[in-house]
Amino acid sequence: MNNKLLELIDQLASYHSLSLEEYEYLIKNRNLEVVQYAKQKAMTVRQQIFGNKVYIRGLIEISNICKNDCLYCGIRCSNKTCQRYRLSQEEILECCEEGYQLGFRTFVLQGGEDTYFSDDVLCHLLKTIKLKYPDCAITLSLGERSKESYIRLFQAGANRYLLRHETADQQHYQKLHPSHMSYENRMKCLYTLKEIGYQTGCGFMVGSPYQDENMLSKDLKFIEEFHPQMCGIGPFIPHVATPFKDMKAGNVDLTCYLLSLIRLIYPPILLPSTTALGTIDKRGTEKGIQSGANVIMPNLSPLSVRKKYELYNHKKYTGEESAQNKNRLTLIMKEIGYEIVTERGDFKE
Repeated sequence: MNNKLLELIDQLASYHSLSLEEYEYLIKNRNLEVVQYAKQKAMTVRQQIFGNKVYIRGLIEISNICKNDCLYCGIRCSNKTCQRYRLSQEEILECCEEGYQLGFRTFVLQGGEDTYFSDDVLCHLLKTIKLKYPDCAITLSLGERSKESYIRLFQAGANRYLLRHETADQQHYQKLHPSHMSYENRMKCLYTLKEIGYQTGCGFMVGSPYQDENMLSKDLKFIEEFHPQMCGIGPFIPHVATPFKDMKAGNVDLTCYLLSLIRLIYPPILLPSTTALGTIDKRGTEKGIQSGANVIMPNLSPLSVRKKYELYNHKKYTGEESAQNKNRLTLIMKEIGYEIVTERGDFKE
């Protein structure tokens, strides 16, 4: 056994920092023993901070209309086969009402970069939700906006913002996105969100096209230095209507290993076991939780639109990742020793 691997895991657990070269070494030379060792360390750390709690967030996919043309995404603007939709305020509020009755105390409003959702429209929606559900947190995941926009949305009641950086390697970023989108602006948005006071989330795809271990090590180093309150990672899954349709999907085991490393890098982080994990592996949700994740985001969107919000092929949307199946999810978590809780689950340093 390579003792250096175990020593690096111990160092990460104690000091929450490694060099880029050490992160890359951990990824390149991983084996079953070090994966298990990292998982045990991560679960111990997570248990110390959160106990056996798993937080749930009600995901509401408000629109699959997007002005961007990201090469990996099924709702990219050039996909002419995508059946577009946009939820009305009334439909979004109905989702919140159902979610509240089911016990959700965080709503995640996620969508493509749909220009209909201006600051005025969103601020009115946020204030309405806050007025009706003052004990709930609101997370937005609506892409890149101006600093002024982020400030207005924060003042209107948004508590958290998820903006996946997708990759911390600038050249890799350009290979995944159209030329008018820039790595610099994505990073600027993330730092702006944190500066304003949002609980800020980033994230990346594991196994995305052209990715290598050095790029993944940069992702881990970025998380170490940025200290996001949340981080969503999941395996890359190709979509048939994108230029990457024939690319190989990401790896579940590597994703789970990286979840463990992220937990050790920043112990209090809120770490979802993502829908992509549950899509690519029928036990992916549980594997994520058993690797150090502590958040699940069941889908609250109207059933009629869930299949249309297809960022990748074969997305799950009617199983235990569905909010209406919360009881089933509760049982699954109980079977592996965890408890679904309905509290907001705010980040605590």
